[in-house]
Amino acid sequence: MPDPRSDPKLQELALLRRVRDRIDREYAQPLDVEALARGAHMSSGHLSRRFRSVYGESPYSYLMTRRIERAMTLLRRGDLSVTEVCFAVGCSSLGTFSTRFSELVGLSPSEYRRTAAGDTDGIPSCLAKHVTRPVRNREAPYSPPS
Repeated sequence: MPDPRSDPKLQELALLRRVRDRIDREYAQPLDVEALARGAHMSSGHLSRRFRSVYGESPYSYLMTRRIERAMTLLRRGDLSVTEVCFAVGCSSLGTFSTRFSELVGLSPSEYRRTAAGDTDGIPSCLAKHVTRPVRNREAPYSPPS
């Protein structure tokens, strides 16, 4: 039986998993697709195409989802302003952060902060994380194209 480590497809999947793990670990750092691609020894276009085919979204979308997920937790805590949360999760533009947050969650960060405080009280953290995780367009209301 051939060694699975010599299979190029498996090697590429391992690289993509490392990219995803890096995003999960370093979401608050300044990351961009080019830096992630350099770390995986791929072109940014190839990384984006392969990442999307394996994980269902681009590396940038995955990064923003992680950032918004962490922002939701910080906003529920209520001790930081929206601006402080924006910078704490690695976003450098309050406008981009607010837009992406609203797209993913269906509420502005300020509205979410007001309405979600205490939502996870009494829920074990492992379940709270699963229940509150932003899933692309799950929370956002459907608005047909005009």
